[in-house]
Amino acid sequence: MRIVVLAGGIGGARFLRGLQQAAPEADVTVIGNTGDDIHLFGLKVCPDLDTVMYTLGGGINEDQGWGRQDETFQVKSELAAYGVGPEWFGLGDRDFATHIVRTQMLSAGYPLSAVTEALCDRWKPGVRLLPMSDDRVETHVAVTVDGERKVIHFQEYWVRLRASVAAEAVVPVGADQAEPAPGVLEAIASADVILFPPSNPVVSVGTILAVPGIREAIAEAGVPVVGLSPIVGDAPVRGMADKVLAAVGVEATAAAVARHYGSGLLDGWLVDTVDEASVPAVDEAGIVCKAVPLMMTDVDAAAEMARAALALAEEVRA
Repeated sequence: MRIVVLAGGIGGARFLRGLQQAAPEADVTVIGNTGDDIHLFGLKVCPDLDTVMYTLGGGINEDQGWGRQDETFQVKSELAAYGVGPEWFGLGDRDFATHIVRTQMLSAGYPLSAVTEALCDRWKPGVRLLPMSDDRVETHVAVTVDGERKVIHFQEYWVRLRASVAAEAVVPVGADQAEPAPGVLEAIASADVILFPPSNPVVSVGTILAVPGIREAIAEAGVPVVGLSPIVGDAPVRGMADKVLAAVGVEATAAAVARHYGSGLLDGWLVDTVDEASVPAVDEAGIVCKAVPLMMTDVDAAAEMARAALALAEEVRA
C-alpha cells in the first residue's frame, strides 16, 4: 500500500509513528510543511521537517514533542551573552548541528529536498520525507499589538506571543510562486490512500495545499482522501489552532474544519467520539464521517487512529 501523508509538526509526527505500527509494510511518503521555516542565527531552521525526522528516527524530546532529547543550550547561552537573539526561540546544541549541516548544503547549491534526504540518511525515519517545496515559503500573521498593526513571522506569533492576540490574517508568503518539490506530485499520483493527520488545518496542511498544483493533484488522484480532526470537543487537541482558524473565518469545530477542506478534496473524515453529534452534518456536506477516539495518548492510541483512517479509506473506496 502506498500512502501519502500531509504533515505538520507534532501532531503529524505522532500520527505517523502510529501509522508505522498500524501498517508496517506500507510505503509511506510524507509531504512536510515548510511554511514554518525560519532563518535564525544565520541558519535555516525547518521545525516541521525536523520534528517528523526526529520523532520517527528516535531522537525527539518526548515530553515537549519537538527538539532533541537530552538537549543542552550552551550555544544559545553564549549567543545571549553576546546580545545575539532571539532568546524566545529555543535552539539546543544538538539541534544546532542539524541546522548547520542544512545551511551548509543549501549554500553549496543543494535544494531543500536533497538536503532533507541527506539528513534522513542519518535518522532513517522509515518514510520518504519530502518538503512541500524547494522554494522559500514562510507563513506570516497579521496582528495588532499595543495599537499597532503589523505582520510577523508565524514562529514569532506562535512561540514568542503564544497566540495571545488575535490573528487577523494568515498569509503563506511565497506559496503562490512556489512549485512542488521533486517527487511530491508523483507520490500523490501513485498513492493508494492520502491522509490528512490531525495537523493544523490552516498553517500546516493548509500551507501545503497552498502550493500550486498540490491541491489539484490530490483532488484528481482518484483515491480515498481521509482526514482526522485536530479539533476535539470544540477545542484544539494541542496548540492554538482555534486562533488561526478564526483568522480564516472557520469555527473551531470538527465539522467546520471538514467543510473548510471541502468535499472536493476530502472523501472521509474522522471525528472524536465526543463530537459524534457532528457526524450527520459532515455526511450532509458530502464527506463520509465516523466517530472514533482521537486522543494520541501513546503510540498504541495513534496506531488505532491510523487503522480507523485506513478502514474508512477502504469503506470510501468500496
